[in-house]
Amino acid sequence: MTATMPKVLIIDDERSILDTLRILLRGEGFEVSVADSGRDGLLRLPEIEPDVVLTDIRMPGVSGIDVLAAVRESDPDLPVILMTAQASLQSAVQAVNQGAFYYVQKPFRNDDMAALCHRAAETRALTRENRQLKKEIRRRDTSGSARPVGKNRAFLDVVRLGETVAPTDSTVLITGESGTGKEIIARYIHQLSERADGPFISINCGALPENLLESELFGHVRGSFTGAVRDKDGLLTAARGGTFFLDEVAEMSAALQVKLLRAIQEREIVPVGSTQTQDIDVRIIAATNRDLEEEMRRGGFRSDLYYRLNVISLHMPPLRDRRDDVQLLAEHFVAKLSHARDIEQPALTGEALDALRAYDWPGNVRELENALERALILARDGVVGLASLPKSIREPGATPLVGEAAPSNPTLEVIERAYIAWVLRAESGNKARAAEILGIDPSTLYRKINRYGLGE
Repeated sequence: MTATMPKVLIIDDERSILDTLRILLRGEGFEVSVADSGRDGLLRLPEIEPDVVLTDIRMPGVSGIDVLAAVRESDPDLPVILMTAQASLQSAVQAVNQGAFYYVQKPFRNDDMAALCHRAAETRALTRENRQLKKEIRRRDTSGSARPVGKNRAFLDVVRLGETVAPTDSTVLITGESGTGKEIIARYIHQLSERADGPFISINCGALPENLLESELFGHVRGSFTGAVRDKDGLLTAARGGTFFLDEVAEMSAALQVKLLRAIQEREIVPVGSTQTQDIDVRIIAATNRDLEEEMRRGGFRSDLYYRLNVISLHMPPLRDRRDDVQLLAEHFVAKLSHARDIEQPALTGEALDALRAYDWPGNVRELENALERALILARDGVVGLASLPKSIREPGATPLVGEAAPSNPTLEVIERAYIAWVLRAESGNKARAAEILGIDPSTLYRKINRYGLGE
């Protein structure tokens, strides 16, 4: 029995059953409420907040299976015990598959029913206790290693706002340049949220063609397109009970923006090739390195979707504005990478740290981590010195972003071409690493290389 008096809601259209169970369970220390129909039981559910629901299956109107489905939707951890006078193996299997705690055949033995209700109440109490303990652990972790690394004031303002909004279910929009750690703060918000026990699923909207992205997000039914040999749940369905992170959301086509808007507004989706809606239960966190207000003015991003996403806005500052964090981050990455490679952690020389702090980090935190991974490979005698760092960091003025012939007010294409060329040179032509630093998919980088004639 639980420490406090457990509450049970009994739903049955037979008055004799209600009276019998009321007397039995009150004698066992339960606080008992009754309802003589499934509809009445569901109406009373929010008011009573029971620890156990005990319901007959066969009732006019709203059946016990309907009650079970409604409870599973509103409170998946609430134990529901189903009763029936017409038991069969098939109905028992169906009940358990749909989430019933137990399936009881009438007439039942009073001792068995009492023991079953006690077990259900204890399960409910343990589930609540576990959730509370996990919440407490997550609360304590906000000052520990789970917190994103940094002491810069602007960065800490973002982290604190993330901690404030984490317990809510509000949609969050994270903006900032590529490599600033938008997914890291999104994962941190998830860890501190009520959904931390659920999945954290992410997708890069710029990494997939439109038709494939639609199928990945919303799922599809068999035969909806060539290769669709079976029904497949989308990632929005797979993230049920958790958080769904949409990275590079501005890369979505206009048609997909409409479908995403409907999913957020209605909390339901329609798989590709289907006419049936599916409910979804996810928290949406979106991220972009673009100026969405400018994209709206150009007609590239829907204003109604922007306002749906921008309930809570977090802007990640670039690393060049967090120079007081560079040493802290560098030491963190060296420790992490050394542990991953199972080697003794090397020391960073003062000369190397000075170079790291002086550099402007166009690729932000991601570029810093990649540079230190390279430096760790090249380190000698347990020391990461200046010679271990990429040339672009050792000699930051050696490769100008644009040449002398560049126009005084270059177009975005000129700047993008120059930046991609500069990152490729800094990484000695390593396209996979360059794509990571640029924050784009390798296939996108190859297209841009071809477009700008950077293949030589």
